[in-house]
Amino acid sequence: MTDAAPMSELSKRRKVLSAGGFAHFINDGFTDTVYILLPLWAAEFGLSHAQVGLLKTFISLAMSAFQIPAGFVAEKVGERPILVLGTVLVGLGFVLLGFAEGFIMLAVCLCLSGFGASAQHPLASALISKAYEGGPRRAALGTYNFGGDLGKIVAPVSVAAVAGAFGWRTGTIAHGIVGMFAALAIYFVLRRAGAGGRRSACSAKAEGEAEGKARGKAGEKKVLGKRGWGIRDRTGFTALSVISMIDTSSRTGFLTFLPFLLIGKGVETETVGFALALVLGGGAAGKLVCGFIAERVGIMRTVVATEVGTVVLIVAVIFAPLVPTLIMLPFLGVVLNGTSSVLYGTMGDFVEADSQARAFGLFYTLGIGASAAAPFAYGLLSDQWGLHAALSVVPVMVLLILPICLVLRASLANVAVTKTMPLEPNLGR
Repeated sequence: MTDAAPMSELSKRRKVLSAGGFAHFINDGFTDTVYILLPLWAAEFGLSHAQVGLLKTFISLAMSAFQIPAGFVAEKVGERPILVLGTVLVGLGFVLLGFAEGFIMLAVCLCLSGFGASAQHPLASALISKAYEGGPRRAALGTYNFGGDLGKIVAPVSVAAVAGAFGWRTGTIAHGIVGMFAALAIYFVLRRAGAGGRRSACSAKAEGEAEGKARGKAGEKKVLGKRGWGIRDRTGFTALSVISMIDTSSRTGFLTFLPFLLIGKGVETETVGFALALVLGGGAAGKLVCGFIAERVGIMRTVVATEVGTVVLIVAVIFAPLVPTLIMLPFLGVVLNGTSSVLYGTMGDFVEADSQARAFGLFYTLGIGASAAAPFAYGLLSDQWGLHAALSVVPVMVLLILPICLVLRASLANVAVTKTMPLEPNLGR
C-alpha cells in the first residue's frame, strides 16, 4: 500500500506533462507555421516587409491579450476547459486562413488563432509546475518546452510539404482540422489525470487554511483575502521578465525575416521549411538540454552562455554564404531557444504555488507583448535600410541581457537563503 500512492502520483505527473507537452506541440506548431507562410503570402499578395512584420505582430498581440485573463479565469473554472477551448480556436483560425483573399483577412484569422493560443503557455506551464512542485520542475518544464519545439519542426515542414503539393490554402485548412481534433485528446488526458478541473470550494478553503497556518495569522488573512500576484521577490521577477522580453522579441524578430534572408542567399521558397526546421530542431534540443544543464551548472552560467552564443551565431548567419549558413542554423537554434527553458523554470522560484497560473500569465504577457512589436519594427527597418542592416540590430539587443543577469543573480541568491529559513508573513505584497 505504501508504494501505491507514490506510483499514483508519478502516473498523474506523467499524464499532466504529456498533455501539457502535447498542447505545446500543437499550439507552437501553429504559431511557428506562420514563419513558413509569410514569404508565400508576401509573394501572392505583394506585401512589403513592414506588412509581413505587421502580420506577425497581430498574432503576437493576440497571443498576449488573453494571457493574464486566462490565469484568472482558470482559477475559477480550471485550466482544462480554457486550454482545450483555446486549442480549438487556434485550429479554427487556420481553417479560415485557407479562404483569405488579402491582408485584412489574413490579419483577422491570425488574430483569432493568436487569441486561442494565448491560453496554452500560462495554463499548461502552471499545470506542470504545480504537478512537479518539490520535484524536478525545471527538467519537467524543459521537457514541456521540448514538446513545443517538436511542434515547431513537424508542423511547418508538414504544412510546407502539403503547400508545395496542393497549395498553402489546402495546407492551412488541413492543419487547422488536425488541431481541433488534438484539442479533444488534450481534454481526455487531463481529465484522466484529474488535473485542471474546477476546484471545489472545500478544496480551495483547505488550501488557503493550510497556507495560512504556514505563514501565521497575519499571513492567513492575506492569503484568504487579497492575494495579489503572489510574487515573493519583485526584483527577481522583474529582472527575469525583462530578460524574457528582450530574449523573446529578439528571437521573434529574427525568425520572422530569416526565411527572407535565406531566400536572398539562394534557398528556394518551397524549401525554406526545411532550412527553418534546422533552426527549430536545434531549438528543440536547446530547450531540452539547457533545462537540465541549468540544474547542474547553474542558472546564470547557462543564460550568459546561451546569450553570448546567440550574438556570435546571428552575426555569422547574417553575413556568411549559404552553405556555412545552413551548417550553423542548428547550432543557432540551440542557443537562440535554450534560454527560455531556464527562464520558465526559474519563474516558479519567485511566485507562490497557488498563484502560478496568474503569474505565468503576467510573465508570458510581458514576453509575448514585447515580441509583438519586434517584427513590425524590424520590417520597417528592413524597408528603409535593407534586411541585413535590420537583422544586425538583433545581436545588439541580445547583449542588453548580460547586465540584467547581475540583478537576477542577486535575487536568486536571496531565494536560496529564504528557502533555508522558516516562512514569515509578507505584509507588503
